[in-house]
Parts: sequence; C-alpha cells; structure tokens
Amino acid sequence: MMINYLSKQDIKIILHYLGYIMEGIGIILSIPIIVDLIYSEYNYPIGLIPCIVSFGLGFLFVFKFRKYDRLKFKHGMIISSIAWLWAGFVAAIIMVLILDISFLDAFFENVSAWTGSGLTIFNDVESLPMSILFLRSLEQWIGGLGVVIIFISIVIKPGTSAYKLYRSEAREDKIKPNIKNTLKKTIEIYIIYTAIGILLYILAGLPIFDSVNLTFTTISTGGMSIKNANIGYYNNNIIYLITIFLMILGATSFTVHYKMIKTKGNAILKDIQFQFMIIAIIISGIFIALLTHIAPMNVIFHIVSAITTTGANIASPTELASWAPTALILIIVLMVMGGSSGSTVGAVKIIRIITFLKSIHLTVTNLISPEGRVVKTKIAGKSINEREMKESTLYISVYLMFLIISWIIMTYYTNNPINALFDVTSTIGNVGLSTGIINGSLDTVPKILLIFLMWIGRLEIIPVLLAIKLGVETFEQKLELVKILLKNKIKKA
Repeated sequence: MMINYLSKQDIKIILHYLGYIMEGIGIILSIPIIVDLIYSEYNYPIGLIPCIVSFGLGFLFVFKFRKYDRLKFKHGMIISSIAWLWAGFVAAIIMVLILDISFLDAFFENVSAWTGSGLTIFNDVESLPMSILFLRSLEQWIGGLGVVIIFISIVIKPGTSAYKLYRSEAREDKIKPNIKNTLKKTIEIYIIYTAIGILLYILAGLPIFDSVNLTFTTISTGGMSIKNANIGYYNNNIIYLITIFLMILGATSFTVHYKMIKTKGNAILKDIQFQFMIIAIIISGIFIALLTHIAPMNVIFHIVSAITTTGANIASPTELASWAPTALILIIVLMVMGGSSGSTVGAVKIIRIITFLKSIHLTVTNLISPEGRVVKTKIAGKSINEREMKESTLYISVYLMFLIISWIIMTYYTNNPINALFDVTSTIGNVGLSTGIINGSLDTVPKILLIFLMWIGRLEIIPVLLAIKLGVETFEQKLELVKILLKNKIKKA
C-alpha cells in the first residue's frame, strides 16, 4: 500500500516554488503606494513592511532550496492552496496596519478580493483610503487570472513544472502548445481587454480612478466596488451596459478570445459554452420579468452578474432580498452554474454542466439500447470519454455537498434559510451578490466558514482536499514515529 505523506524533500520542493510566488506577492502588494503618493495620503508606507517580509522570505526559499526543483502534481496542488492563503495573509496584515481593523476582518476582505468573490465586511467603502481601494481592485485583477499563473508565466521556465502548476489552479485550456506561451498570450488578451474597459468608462464620463478600478473588478469577474452602492452609484444605463459587456468578456474562455482574431469573431458565436451562457441569460431574463415587476435593466444586469460570477450589482442587498423567492432561486441556479471554463469565473462552470447532462443522456440511452451497442457522446463535435463524465459528476457532487453543509451552518447563525442559501452559493461560487447577511457584524464562525468557502471555490475544491489530506497524513506519520521513539526509550529505560 502506498504511503501518502510529505517527505522533507517534498517540503523543500514546495518551499522552492512557493518562494517565487511569495516574491511576486511582495512586489504586487507594493504597487498601491503609487496611488498613496499621487493622492498625498501617506498611509501606505507602513504597509510595505509585510511586502518586504514576503519578498525576503520568498527569496530565501528560492535560494536555499534551489536544488529541489523536481515538481510533482501533488506539489503543485499544495503550492496553489498555500499561495492563495499567503496572498490573503500578507494583504490582511497591510490592512491591519493601515486601517487598525481585526485580522479576521482584514483576512476575510482580502481573501474575498483575491478570489474574486467580491464580498466585503466594510459598511462604508467610500471612507477607505484610495490606496486601499486600489489594493482591493488590484487583488481582484491579479486573482482573476490566478495568483500562481501570473508568476509562473514570468519566472518559471517552460516545461512539466510550469504545466503542473498551471493545472493546480484548475486550468487545462491551452491556447498554445507551450504553457509559457499560453500564459503570455492569455495575459496579453487580458491586458488588451482591460485597456478597452478603462477607455470605455472614461468615454462614458467616469474619472480615471473609477474607470481603472471598475475595469479591474469587472473584467476579472470580481465585482468588489469602490462605491457603497456598487455600480448602482453611477445610475447610468451606459455604465451598466459597458459593465455587462465586460462581465461577459471576462466569463468567456481565453481560448475563444484568441480564436476570435483568426475567425473574425465566428469562434465566439460557435463556442458551446458562450451559446449556453447567452441562452441562459435570455431565458432567465424572460422568466424573472414574467414573475416580477422589476425594471428590465435591473433584471438583466443581475442575471449577467450571477452567471458570470462577478457579483456587481445595481440594487442594494435589501432590494435583492425582496425579490420573489422563485426569482432568487433562479439566480442561485445561475450562480452555481457560472460561466466558461478557461475564463476568470468561479462556480461549477458551464462545460461541467453540459458534460453532466450528456452523461445522464448516455445513461438513459444505454438502458434502452440493444446489448452490445456502443453509444458515442460528443460536445460541439468533440468526443468525451467516460472519465470526463465521471469527473464532472464527481465535482458537481462534491461542490453541492460543501454548499449544503455550509447552508445548514449559515442558517443556524442567521435563521434565514433562503438568504443563507443565496449568500453561501454566492460565496463558494466566488460571485459576490448578497442579500445582506454577510457583513462586518457576522459572528466569527460563519466568517471563518465563508473564508474557507471562498478559498476552496477558487481552487475548485480538489487541490485543497489533497493538501489537507497530505497534511493530515504527514502529521499522523510523524506522530507515529514519535510514539515509536518513546516506546523504544521506555524499553531501554
């Protein structure tokens, strides 16, 4: 039987690659000091201390363990799991130093930003320093692509190590045969769309600061706003339409964006995930419009925000909570579904939903088919095998299991089943829409639960479960060795 635990060499390999990411996090989190100086706030210099510590520790790990570079897939999973928590931890210390808030609240806020969840514990975000507002937006923009992905595209050489780290963040789509080139092309597309978004908002009349922050949080499908009323603050249909456009762009696969150039736009129209998303938006919009008397823009905006897992809103949490229960349940379904794989979205993702439905169809077809008949299953002309169908079914089952258990816990603390289900679904899907039960006054246990859900939701659960499993088994193995040593000492005595 194979013993699953982490050896000293495994730990050194993990620390070596984690060191690169820690260096990158230290550099990234230093950038808001530029905003601090531009607006003459002079709050952020103290926030550079955790950035320097992160960079210093990372440099130490990279240098000290430079000989340990034989990365395995399990290492990649653990590195990704730790990297997201470390990013949230360092940024949380910055907020604690500058804003003098509790560490738990700061950690919640920054995990929410990094994972693109968009939920906030601040009741008045407009009172925050400009540098902190930009910090939250920057975290969402970087997190939209992936903390690990950004840094492996810059510092790690092409090869199997880069691919294993790429897959560890729940990504498999490849624009180019080489992972390094795939990442460079992805970042290039991301930056182009970001520039387009900023320009569109400026042309619509927004200040440069608002335009930059709004684009960062929208193209990344993060949704954490610099305004208390979120996008509703602007009360402008042009702003709403630009935001809808950017949310859909962010929720569309980067592979499709790349192919659009070669096919003159046909690739996006032929993409089954994009088709599914647009059809879901239209049908949901019609259904909710028939159920309620809510303004069409309000309906469409929140439907797009839900399925793209952005969480931007033009209605307050109280207004959302007042929607008809059937409309809220439909929004919940969209938040579970999510957008395209290979994009910036969270949740289950459309391709898994399609694969799951195909597996049900195959099961029924096999039951009524003559014995010995082989039934092939295809999605958009491409064959899918039994392993892919099982993986989709397994992931959806695990996802729903975590969702249901968390719903029960949140219902206990809030005593509001529908709102608890809505907000828990939003959290694990990294969406950010809320009925108002998630705020700074929430108890410690549900805050910790929600942080956990944001974390596992962004990494698609499996890497986190693997990291926890290996950690527990390593601890048990070390404990067993200690027991054996103690027994030997007792016998000798």
